[in-house]
Amino acid sequence: MEEPTRPRRASAPILVPTSSVVPIGEVDLDRSAVRPTGLGELDRVLGGGLVPGSVTLVGGEPGVGKSTLLLQALAAMAGAGARALLVTAEESAQQVGLRARRLAALAPSLHLLADASLPSVLGHLAALGPDVVVVDSIQTVFDPDLGAVPGSVTQVRECAQRLVGAAKELGVSVILVGHVTKEGSLAGPRVLEHVVDTVLSFEGDRHHALRLVRAVKHRFGSTEELGLFEMTETGLAEVPDPSGLFLGDRRLGVAGSVVAPIMEGHRPLLVEVQALVSPSTLVQPRRSAQGLDHGRLTLVLAVLGARLGYQRLAAADVHASAVGGVRVVEPGVDLAVGLALVSSITDTAVPADLVACGEVGLGGELRQVSRTPRRLAEAARLGFTRAVVPASAPEPPPGIAVLRAATLAEAVAHAGLPGSADRPVRGPCPQAPLVPVARAPMSP
Repeated sequence: MEEPTRPRRASAPILVPTSSVVPIGEVDLDRSAVRPTGLGELDRVLGGGLVPGSVTLVGGEPGVGKSTLLLQALAAMAGAGARALLVTAEESAQQVGLRARRLAALAPSLHLLADASLPSVLGHLAALGPDVVVVDSIQTVFDPDLGAVPGSVTQVRECAQRLVGAAKELGVSVILVGHVTKEGSLAGPRVLEHVVDTVLSFEGDRHHALRLVRAVKHRFGSTEELGLFEMTETGLAEVPDPSGLFLGDRRLGVAGSVVAPIMEGHRPLLVEVQALVSPSTLVQPRRSAQGLDHGRLTLVLAVLGARLGYQRLAAADVHASAVGGVRVVEPGVDLAVGLALVSSITDTAVPADLVACGEVGLGGELRQVSRTPRRLAEAARLGFTRAVVPASAPEPPPGIAVLRAATLAEAVAHAGLPGSADRPVRGPCPQAPLVPVARAPMSP
C-alpha cells in the first residue's frame, strides 16, 4: 500500500536585510562616548555620564526630588553646550518655569515641552534633535491610537518601547521618570525595566535632607556605586564627604552609640548605630529597627541572649537605628549593633575613638566582611584610632589599630563594656508575667 504523499510546506520568503554585518573590532565606539551630566554624584553612579542612544529609568517616591534632580542635570548639560529638552506630562509649563527659576536652571539651550501625547513628543524630538531629553513621567504619556487610558499597562509598555526606538534611531539620551508603588517597586509592567538600559533608584526620607542615587540595572557600568545629595532650599547639593555629614551631630560619651564603617558599593561610609533598651510592660516587647535590617537585629538579639547570657533582652523594648536617614542592610554592621545593645543595657558608653565592623554568626563567632582595609582607612581619615574587628580580618591601614576578637563576647570586652549578664536593664526589668488566655468552651 502506497503512503499518501504529504503536501510540501511552503517555504518562507527570504527577507532582505536592512542592516549590515560588521566585525566587532570595527564597531564605531566614538558614537557611544559618555556625556557628563554636570552633577558629579550622578555621574559617579552612571559611570561618567549618559551614553548617546541610551534610555535611563529613574524611579522614586513622590516628593523625593526626582524632578529637581533631573532639571538640575539638564541645566548643567545645557550650560556645557548640550541641547536639552524637558517633556513635562504632569505639570504645566508655568510650574516647571517657577521651579527652574528657583533652582537657577534657566539655561538658553534648555527647552521645555508641556505635552503628554506621544506622537507630539516624537515629532518634537525629530524636529529639535536634542542631545538629551527627560520625560516626566512615563506613566502620564499616552498614545491616542491605543485607546487605553494613560497609565495603563498597555500605554506604559507601548510608549516606553517607542521612546526606546526613537532614542536608538536618533542617538539621543532619553531619561524616563517612573512612579513607584507602596512596596517601593516601579509601577507599571515589568517589561519597562527590561527595555531600558539603566534603572536608577532615587531614595530618601522626606523628613531627612539626605538623598541617595543607586543603579539597580546598568548596561554600561557597575551597579555598586552610590551618589549622595542633600536637599536644600536651592535644590539638591552634592555631598562630597558623607561620613562627616552622618557624624556631624554625634554626641560623645552616650551609652548605646557605636560607629560602624560600612560599604555602599565601592564607597566607604561611617554611620552611627544607636540602640536603646528599656523595660517593657507588654507581653510582646517592641522590636524597632530604623535604617537597619529587622532580621539582622533579631539575630543579634538572639545571640546576645543565648550565647552571652543577656536574657533580660527578651523582656525589654529594643529600639535600634542607623542615624542620618541612611539604610544599612549589609551584615558588616552586626558587630556595631551588638555592641550598641550591650552598651545600652549596661549603661556604659563605648570609647569615642572606637569603630566596629564584622558579621555575627549564630554561634556567637565573628566573621570578617569585604573590603575591611578600605572601611578602616575611612575611619582613620576621620580621626578614629581603634577598631574592633574579627580575628580573621586582614591587616589594617596605617593610622588605626585593630582589636581582634573571635567571638562577640571578646568584642564586648575589647570595647570596655561589662560582660556580666546579671547587669540589670537600667533598673529592675522583671520577666513579663504570663497572662492566661481565656478559652471558649468546646462544643459537644
